[in-house]
Amino acid sequence: MPFECPQEVVDDYEKLFENEEDYDVIIYAGENKEIKEIHAHSLILRTRSQYFRIAFSKEWSEKKDGKFILRKPNISPQFFKMILRFIYCGKIDLEKLQGPDILKLLIVVDEINIQTLIKYIQEYLTKHQDEFLHQNPIGILETVYQNESFPILWDHCLEKLCEEPEILFKSDKFINLKAPLLELLFKRDDLSLDEIVIWDNLIKWCLAQHSNISQDPTQWNNDETVIMERTINRFISLIRFDHISSEDFIIKVYPFKEIMPKDLINNTLVYHMAPNKRLNVNLQPPRQTKCIYDSILIKSKHFAIFSSWIEKKHDSYYDLKNIPYNFNLLYRASKDGNTVGEFHTKCDNKGASIVIVKIANSEQIVGGYNPLYWDSISGWLSTADSFIFSFTNRNNFQTAKVGHVTKGMYGVCCSQGPTFGGGHDLNLTRDNTWRSNNPHSYPKIDIPKGHNVGGYNIFMVEDYEVFQVIKK
Repeated sequence: MPFECPQEVVDDYEKLFENEEDYDVIIYAGENKEIKEIHAHSLILRTRSQYFRIAFSKEWSEKKDGKFILRKPNISPQFFKMILRFIYCGKIDLEKLQGPDILKLLIVVDEINIQTLIKYIQEYLTKHQDEFLHQNPIGILETVYQNESFPILWDHCLEKLCEEPEILFKSDKFINLKAPLLELLFKRDDLSLDEIVIWDNLIKWCLAQHSNISQDPTQWNNDETVIMERTINRFISLIRFDHISSEDFIIKVYPFKEIMPKDLINNTLVYHMAPNKRLNVNLQPPRQTKCIYDSILIKSKHFAIFSSWIEKKHDSYYDLKNIPYNFNLLYRASKDGNTVGEFHTKCDNKGASIVIVKIANSEQIVGGYNPLYWDSISGWLSTADSFIFSFTNRNNFQTAKVGHVTKGMYGVCCSQGPTFGGGHDLNLTRDNTWRSNNPHSYPKIDIPKGHNVGGYNIFMVEDYEVFQVIKK
């Protein structure tokens, strides 16, 4: 059996780095009063780095008294010592550095081209420095965008900003974002913003590029109209106007018609005013925002809306950053077995939960909130806080309807499948049939019409999920 002692080798190389015995490289790092002389060994540096193999070649090297001389005024002595320690013994400690310094170190490591360390620092930033991104999203995004060597950090920044776009769009520096970066963000399918909010931010950015032009488009002269048209032109095709409500389109988009393609304005007006008329245009799909919760049926923003309904906040919704609940997936019919028995196995005695039901052959979802619990033996239970809901189109949050339980009525029934209302407003029977008899215990919401059996509305379901709701 071969004998190995890699740690001993690492320790010996670290000692060599620290005591500088027989060094043949002098590095002048930093500049002015910060300049420091650092000693190293060319054999080790050449062996571990292509950058140093070139730097110490005959064509590039500077030598004095038999020693290689390397001048790096753009790299601080602290950073250079950290890099050399990694070259000698594979060790680096980033915990004492703040986010901005770690990013600066990454740029330096990229210059010296140490691929293993480039990858490690990117991974460290993505795992431990999320708050850094909140502090300076513009600066980080532009720094990473300019460097093709940081794909891990680039992907993380884009995903994070699409998941929590308020980090960027509510920043005071948003208007300073370079046009190519704004274009990249608007192209993303997972940008978690309503389309009208994307439009509002685009207008805000365009106006900020020409602060001498009035914010009121009716006040623009011909030259100003041309300037604004040229500014917005590259972004127009990225806005999904068919996913902006007719009211928002008329109030917020139509005033800027003079700087937009006339056929786009006309087609969008027809789309909203005569929705049954077929247009000779390709309608863009809605943005499919990534769900930070384990759902295949809904987006993260749905959970923010559910949280608002649980708190009976109907005038304003929570956003993704301040959701006061955790939502833990308990059960998915398509994954765990689509039977009432499996539902009870996974969901009984887990406390409050919310049920999300995807209607077959449509984008509609319905469901309900049980603030108590499920079990297999209890019958009807009274609640003051339960509700049922519907999204006629799960991709359009404006199609939401919610109804809280009527005072004095039963809210839930435990002994069947998920059941809301004393009159089975929304009910999964023991034989796995979804039906409704709404309104009874809840106000009327848009539960789809299927076919009538025994006075009940029977409808087809593609899948459903149940999430445990826990106050943070």
